[in-house]
Amino acid sequence: MIVDLRSDTVTQPTAEMKEAMMAAKVGDDVLGDDPTVLELESILAQRFGHETALFCPSGTMTNQIAIKVHTNSPGEVICDELAHIYRYEGGGMAFNSGVSNRLIKGDRGRFTLEQMIPEINPDDIHFPPTQLVSLENTCNKGGGCYWEMTELERISTYCRKNQLPIHLDGARLYNALVAQSTSELEMGKHFDSISICLSKGLGAPVGSVLTGSASFIKKAKRIRKILGGGMRQAGYLAAAGIYALNHHVDRLKIDHENAKKIEAVLSNNEAIDFIKPVDTNIVIFKLKDSIDSENYLQALAEKGIKAVGMGPQTIRFVTHLGIGEKEMDCLVSNLSSLLD
Repeated sequence: MIVDLRSDTVTQPTAEMKEAMMAAKVGDDVLGDDPTVLELESILAQRFGHETALFCPSGTMTNQIAIKVHTNSPGEVICDELAHIYRYEGGGMAFNSGVSNRLIKGDRGRFTLEQMIPEINPDDIHFPPTQLVSLENTCNKGGGCYWEMTELERISTYCRKNQLPIHLDGARLYNALVAQSTSELEMGKHFDSISICLSKGLGAPVGSVLTGSASFIKKAKRIRKILGGGMRQAGYLAAAGIYALNHHVDRLKIDHENAKKIEAVLSNNEAIDFIKPVDTNIVIFKLKDSIDSENYLQALAEKGIKAVGMGPQTIRFVTHLGIGEKEMDCLVSNLSSLLD
């Protein structure tokens, strides 16, 4: 048996999702007449209380489009030092938008209003103007932690008062919503734009959606075209997203429960130095220095368990809809004996 914990991006479409994809009505999305793409965009725009939305191939693209639309070189984007837009998008902010980063050392990818305010540049020719604040929810490198709504509201209120755009990288946003029992509308009202990934815990094969105002999305469409992100009969992919939104949101609780089970097993193993708090579907743990992490990953692989490293001595497990009871039984059994 293979237990693939490398990422929730490895999920495969279910049989029912494939049926929905094959039954989709399609057109040409670049020409604006693919009915299923339009339906998906409308669903998410309405759910998050934004005017409209744009379907794109990836979350990296939706993030990079948002940064490009919100900023104007030279400029600077405030984000946490663990943010995906800074660490894992290939330097796209500099390459695509000609902007720099102002990094905040927060708590597992989250920072406070008090930490943010001093990082906003004064109107001085020696500094690039601060043009955007970007948050990530949940934070991947932070171990899947989510932002408390009270802090989001404080930061958003300040940004709105000071005409500073605020973007949300919602790669695993539905994990955060489910964990907090928070509505999409409540989350959406705090941001000028949101990137919503469909191909992680929600289980769609491809795609992310960018939401925002009509004027914002009009500009975003132009940038998507320039980046080569326009797709033709994309309704087949959008149909998977619609199915996921209708059937795979509530079940994210199972992924969170499985992650907590893994945490409990690891916490009883003397080879583990520490485990980051497990809030959703990501488990990040550090091995003691006496354990070689590459050998550990190889030992896991020999037992059919796939995982990835997240830095020195650090391993990440991600639960998802491909991890059921049989996979969990296999995983728990092997983890319990691997380093005893």
